[in-house]
Amino acid sequence: MKKKLKIAFFDFTDCEGCQLQIVNLNTALLDVLEHVDIVNFREAMSNPSDDYAAAVVEGAVSTEHDIARITAIRKQAKVVIALGACATIGGVNAIKNTHSLDTALKRVYGEKHDKFKTIAVKPIDEVIKVDYYIHGCPVYLPEVVEVFKCALFGKKYNMPNYPVCVECKINENVCMYQKEQNCMGPVTRAGCNSWCVNNGNICYGCRGLVDNPAGDAQRDILDKYGLTIREIMDKFTLYSGCYQKKYGKQICKY
Repeated sequence: MKKKLKIAFFDFTDCEGCQLQIVNLNTALLDVLEHVDIVNFREAMSNPSDDYAAAVVEGAVSTEHDIARITAIRKQAKVVIALGACATIGGVNAIKNTHSLDTALKRVYGEKHDKFKTIAVKPIDEVIKVDYYIHGCPVYLPEVVEVFKCALFGKKYNMPNYPVCVECKINENVCMYQKEQNCMGPVTRAGCNSWCVNNGNICYGCRGLVDNPAGDAQRDILDKYGLTIREIMDKFTLYSGCYQKKYGKQICKY
């Protein structure tokens, strides 16, 4: 019988909420454990091991030390899975990128700000190669299971590249714009089954943008309510600080 795949979980700049979601898999986690051996998981075990072949990484990179550490992890791991918004797109931490680093340090550390060092927040794929992405804040459990299955069998995970609005229509949700609420669904990558809107909330954009937010967004919704993609993006700063550099010039055209 083949040996189980040894998996290690790591966290960087984050709240570790996505790792708690993994624990919430309950019976589905037990099914996964039949095929893997979790050797490092600070949220669920106290005796970690550095002997692993796959790494699940939560959190963004925000220090030079993080860069060295994530590079070492990538060097050992045959497979790297980015877990959650912080690892995949920078997440809430990337709000720091909308200000100068000096301003961020002063706001956090006050008079002692000169004793700390930081860098602009980066999703981990700006430092290392990532094999699989699990977007969201927190991650959507059915997608976690699907990605883990793909990783175990060495299959590609076909990440959705259409807006959350599509899932809302499938789920027969009343559009949040009809309720006079600004929702990020028209430009946000689907894959969460419109989880937040199903429960009466707006989409906050935690899964990041579709690859082409101008061409793939639900332009009919934006046109109907007199909004532009630029106006939507102005409300996207909760999770999208790292996108300003990537999409800024493109979005300004619309």
